[in-house]
Amino acid sequence: MTVISRSLCSRLGLTSILTVGGLAAQMSFVTANFQANSQMVLVPVTVTDHYGKTVNGLRPQDFTVLDERTPQQILSLNREDAPCSAGLVLDISGSMQQSLGAAKRVVREFVKAANPQDEFLLLTVATQPDKISGFTTNTKVLEQEIDFTKSGGLTALIDTVYMGISHMHEAKQPRRALLVVSDGLDNHSRYPKSKLLRLAMEADVQIYTIIFDNGMVGGPSGGAPFRSSMVLKPIDQGRERQGSLLLEELAKKTGGLHFHVRNEAEARVAAVKAGEALRNEYCIAYRPSESHSSGKWRRIQVKLQIPDGHAYARYGYYSR
Repeated sequence: MTVISRSLCSRLGLTSILTVGGLAAQMSFVTANFQANSQMVLVPVTVTDHYGKTVNGLRPQDFTVLDERTPQQILSLNREDAPCSAGLVLDISGSMQQSLGAAKRVVREFVKAANPQDEFLLLTVATQPDKISGFTTNTKVLEQEIDFTKSGGLTALIDTVYMGISHMHEAKQPRRALLVVSDGLDNHSRYPKSKLLRLAMEADVQIYTIIFDNGMVGGPSGGAPFRSSMVLKPIDQGRERQGSLLLEELAKKTGGLHFHVRNEAEARVAAVKAGEALRNEYCIAYRPSESHSSGKWRRIQVKLQIPDGHAYARYGYYSR
């Protein structure tokens, strides 16, 4: 038998692994050695209320999990605040010029709220994707790197998000996420949307997106709203709308959250909610009731049995 050592609830994204029988009796996971004799599927889930605040204290009976529309028996439910490896994708391209100051401050706030063992990767979106910093726990240096970035250039948003997901194999922590701060405009990427979505669906990475709808000018106190329609050409306005929809889709399909913001105050609230959601996830474990061939895409749904709650989980997984 194969022996694996890992924390069962430590990975962001849906993970299909082999684990020990008899896990149903456990209501929490610890790092240990497990012997493999059957397939277990793990689903990280974020639950929020009507106001977007994370909901804690739920029990297995509060969830229903469907795998290919077939109800599954939940064997275990766990919630833990484990260290995280987070990729930061900051859009510094020309279209973000008026709102870049606010975007920087929001990213710094997100970093400051991190756990001591969290590590961060920083990438910037411009004419070309740029890896500003590899994974580091030195948040002070990271904040300085964020401050030094300057606005300008075209926008290769898809390429930069693709790079961010690809670099996740360098992460030290098994819990992984990507935070994208952008207005959604893309006018210089080489990768098609379909290839990015495929990579995102295969990766064990949850994507959180903060989408600046109109941008802003001025300092922390705000100022007159910046309307993209006053500056962008019609073709770029269309690209921004399409990019905004893509950022929504990436978040939804990977089990992350997306936020549309119009000013810095809303962006700060979004960053706080994203951080809380990332650190207050549930991990549902179940063993598929149907046998399935390797490599097949399987759609899953997570439903709540409580009123006024919303569950966010990946749309599916590739069986292994």
